[in-house]
Amino acid sequence: MTPRVGSPPRALVAAAIVGLALFFVLPLVGLVAHASASSLLDALRAPAVRTALVLSLVCSTAAAAISVVAGVPIAWLIARTNFPGRRVVRSLTLLPLVLPPVVGGVALLLAFGRNGFVGRALGVHLPFTTWGAIVAETFVALPFLILTVEAALRSLDPGYEEAAATLGAGPWRLLFRVCLPLIGPSLLSGVALAWARALGEFGATITFAGNVPGRTQTLPLAVYVTLESDPRAATALSLILLIVSIGVLVVVGRRAVTLARLQP
Repeated sequence: MTPRVGSPPRALVAAAIVGLALFFVLPLVGLVAHASASSLLDALRAPAVRTALVLSLVCSTAAAAISVVAGVPIAWLIARTNFPGRRVVRSLTLLPLVLPPVVGGVALLLAFGRNGFVGRALGVHLPFTTWGAIVAETFVALPFLILTVEAALRSLDPGYEEAAATLGAGPWRLLFRVCLPLIGPSLLSGVALAWARALGEFGATITFAGNVPGRTQTLPLAVYVTLESDPRAATALSLILLIVSIGVLVVVGRRAVTLARLQP
């Protein structure tokens, strides 16, 4: 086979295949190989596991929804306006990407805890509650949506917005009737990334919301606790989390492809 013009060198292709195998394929193969059907069924029958799974889905879905509501305006502001301090705002919104999750959990605790300046002023008590777990997951998931939507808005042809503006469309109409439909696949990808990050969140959740069964013990926390006493059951729980994640991402990916084909 003759390589196409502009195709990467064979050495680079080989390095990519080795990296893919080492860091993605082999760990997943190891997880699947050590999990049995019986242990998987036993884990699914356990009420605590089902509760943790449902709680994980509820919290991650809520975090993804909040990320859309809060993240789309932020991404639009950064991508479409030029104001003093824009780079600072962008850096702050992306800070949770590089901040250790445990540090994020401590920061949330100092701000929204019972003795935190926000919690004390508003009289709210988020730590060790389900809403606390949602807030912790949103904190780490929101930057993924902002980054994806911002990149899509920057690459969007401004001619569509200019044409709509000449027809009398206001800023909000431009956003909801022009921009968001045109970047639909990217928006959906951003939601999927935010949801997946929230589903797998551990550090900020356990630091800020704790590990209370039935209220804040999501499936990643249940895997960590179970690993200390029953590694076989922890493997089964990890496999459940993997199956759910892959299933949702496949569905979202197909939907994104469908939306991309409908783009003008």
